[in-house]
Amino acid sequence: MNEIADETAIRGLIEDWAAAVRREDLEGILRDHAADIVMFDVPPPLESRGIKAYEATWELFFRWARKPVLFDITRMEIRAGNEVAFAVALMRCASKQPDGTDLDLDFRLTVGLSKVGGRWTVVHEHHSVPAES
Repeated sequence: MNEIADETAIRGLIEDWAAAVRREDLEGILRDHAADIVMFDVPPPLESRGIKAYEATWELFFRWARKPVLFDITRMEIRAGNEVAFAVALMRCASKQPDGTDLDLDFRLTVGLSKVGGRWTVVHEHHSVPAES
């Protein structure tokens, strides 16, 4: 595959993942993730290792998220080599707070990918929010 085709494939993978999150489709969320994925997240746990630990984080997210689930990519950039790639994105999600107010949350996403058997696979995912000073 050439660089443009790889970038297109990765963009599609990440857009499909975000759409699966909006549908609350765990199978779709996990589909392109490695069995030994490492994820760093905003809420605890700080680090999740392995697909089962990664899967467990989504239950917390779906309890927190406002319905219908907002999980939108506002900007994404991709760099792809022959076997390794990364994507950075700005994203938005939202929740309904206990007092009934809405909370919109802008966050950063970094995804590390590896080509496995000719397919791009997510091996690292990092969600973050800016630290408040």
